[in-house]
Amino acid sequence: MLENVIKDDPTLLIDGPKLGRKLPDFLSVDEINSIIAAIDLSKPEGERNKALLETLYSSGLRVSELIGLKKSNLYAEIGLVRVTGKGNKERLVPIGSVALKQIAIYESSYRCHLAIKVGNEDFLFLNRRGAKLSRVMVFNIIKELVMIAGIKKSISPHTFRHSFATHLIEGGADLRAVQEMLGHESITTTEIYTHLDREYLRSAILQFHPRS
Repeated sequence: MLENVIKDDPTLLIDGPKLGRKLPDFLSVDEINSIIAAIDLSKPEGERNKALLETLYSSGLRVSELIGLKKSNLYAEIGLVRVTGKGNKERLVPIGSVALKQIAIYESSYRCHLAIKVGNEDFLFLNRRGAKLSRVMVFNIIKELVMIAGIKKSISPHTFRHSFATHLIEGGADLRAVQEMLGHESITTTEIYTHLDREYLRSAILQFHPRS
């Protein structure tokens, strides 16, 4: 078909293979706290890195959404942030008071002293040269902190997104609401988070099943 040898697609009615769904790694609240506690706040970029991680965990953003976050899209007074996600789709995501407080500290103690490069004025998170952070830099910041915190899991910025979703579901959040916050097109993508905490499921069975 691609080479115009035939006109009809003979594979049209053939089902694709069923792909397995891998359970993503996630962090406990204590592990997240220990990673954030590993940040050296005596360094100039310390407050920025803390604001970065608090925002990741508070809103469940993708790394591309995080580095593309704009000051003009942060609505601190109502606790929301406007995010541009996959396919240039915009959504409003709640952001917690801890993250907002840390962003304010970062802006007043670090960002305001930077010589910001032209075209980067509205980006929230900047490097020391006054330009937008790169994906690689966010990965490296997290990799170093995980090592300092002594956590042996394979952690990336996406792990914070998984942790955000897992902790919401475990806390009883509505699956549809979590889907909206994560910007998932299909709820089946979000459903994976309902299978994560086996210990939570086990305790629920022990508590509520008549044969337990």
